Amino acid sequence: MAAYHDTEWGVPLYEDRKLFEFLVLDAMQAGLSWRIVLEKRAGFHRALDGFDPVRIARYRPAKVAALLRDPGIIRNRLKLQASVTNAQAFLELQRETGSFARWVWGFSGGRPALHRFRTLKELPAKTPSAALISRELIQRGFRFVGPTITYAFMQAAGLVNDHLVSCFRYRQVQRLARARVV
Repeated sequence: MAAYHDTEWGVPLYEDRKLFEFLVLDAMQAGLSWRIVLEKRAGFHRALDGFDPVRIARYRPAKVAALLRDPGIIRNRLKLQASVTNAQAFLELQRETGSFARWVWGFSGGRPALHRFRTLKELPAKTPSAALISRELIQRGFRFVGPTITYAFMQAAGLVNDHLVSCFRYRQVQRLARARVV
């Protein structure tokens, strides 16, 4: 958990495939702890073809059935089927807009929202911007992308900087956010 926090969480992502990975992982977290998802991440990487949306979009029921027997991942039929559906919707969104990254970063003007939380109690579970992105994703056919899951995705992918101001990563991530705009 510490290594994930110290190196990945909240770092602005601009690569479509990595953003798709985070969408899948955050959907898998629904009802579970993030620790479980991180423990299964390598298994997901292997089982889901490196989070390649093109390959996942082609999965058929037999592949989903095989995934349900894989102890290296979270074996939830609805979540796994949602990964396939989301890969298909993801590819369609890419075709329409040219880039998922450009599309999702467009909600924030290309820069992460910079929060100034001092305590963990201040961190919201969802925000109006997460609700807006969630609605747009659902309208485009995505599943397991409610406002809470979407906000967790936004935090993980660096669309918001929710490191506490006292955290050493707060300023580091803030500098990374200034370095690039989509």
